[in-house]
Amino acid sequence: MRPETLLARAGHGGNDAVGSVVPPLHLTTTFARDAEYELVGPFVYRRYGSPTVEQAEDVLARLDGGDRALCFASGLSATAALLETRVLAPRVMYHGAQDRMRDLADRGLIELRLFDPTEEGALAGELERGGAALVWVEALANPTWDVIDIEACARLDTSAGAALVVDSTAAPPVTTRPLDLGATVVLHSTTKYLNGHSDSMGGALVGATDAVDWEALEHARKLTGTVMPPLDAWLLLRGLRTLALRFERASRNALAVAGFLAGHAAVERCLYPGLPAHPHHELARRQMTGGFGGMLSALVHGGAERAVEIATSLRCFIPATSLGGVESLVEHRASVEGPHSTVPGNLLRFSIGIEHEADLLDDLERVLGG
Repeated sequence: MRPETLLARAGHGGNDAVGSVVPPLHLTTTFARDAEYELVGPFVYRRYGSPTVEQAEDVLARLDGGDRALCFASGLSATAALLETRVLAPRVMYHGAQDRMRDLADRGLIELRLFDPTEEGALAGELERGGAALVWVEALANPTWDVIDIEACARLDTSAGAALVVDSTAAPPVTTRPLDLGATVVLHSTTKYLNGHSDSMGGALVGATDAVDWEALEHARKLTGTVMPPLDAWLLLRGLRTLALRFERASRNALAVAGFLAGHAAVERCLYPGLPAHPHHELARRQMTGGFGGMLSALVHGGAERAVEIATSLRCFIPATSLGGVESLVEHRASVEGPHSTVPGNLLRFSIGIEHEADLLDDLERVLGG
């Protein structure tokens, strides 16, 4: 099945007792045994996994072109499960994941080195200098929205014996499939585009059977209690059914918003890979085959104070963190990221939703001026 068809039927197996079109929700925490004290089915306790979570994992594995998927309680718990002893990670990336890496490094549990994946030769140089067990990149760097050449990174990492993990949260598999480009494992915060309704939290790892030690990851998930709750898995399955439509609409709206901001006198620079002027636009065209997504940032004139004023004055954009939902959000990123942030104080991060394009543009014009 093509992705759009797979998504429209997400979770429908047609093989439950009553023929449900929508997958059932299994909230039970424990599973019974028979007269011989054998388990009735393959499940024993919800911390180990559940039927609803397994359904979500099956859909995500097929969607990303992998053999296995594991769902976790959050994107960060999925991140934590993967971290190896020697990690190369981008200087600019999702701050929560980098904060976790820094915390582990400060306690001597991993060796962390940061590099700029957009700088020619930076990754190759780091691999030559000290090697790595694991190289971490984002398909789209958050919040600058630089596009990372996944195929080039994969070639380097394979020759150096390192695993390549691609956080593709902002570029879901309807537009980018990192495994097809040579990545070892793809990570998603399912909270974002995959769920798309800001009402379910989770994370997922997807890869080939021999990509990682799946049994070890599953064992760690069981012992740490970080399996995705079944209600979140059910909401994820529901959200996946409209992913292709939502992403297409958000991409179209974002291109209109980016074009408006890029030409506005109040804006110093607009960062969006869908704009022809973006330095990685041609790479984005090759790598993001289903649209450029709804994420963009704007550097506004007037500094941090003016940026915060804009964020709190907009009406169609909710001032909140997160991304990938049906509603448009605006965030003063430096305020959110904390002491390690390298984000300029005048940067506003936008997550564009599926509202009417004209309402979003009218709102921006009202606050920024004509």
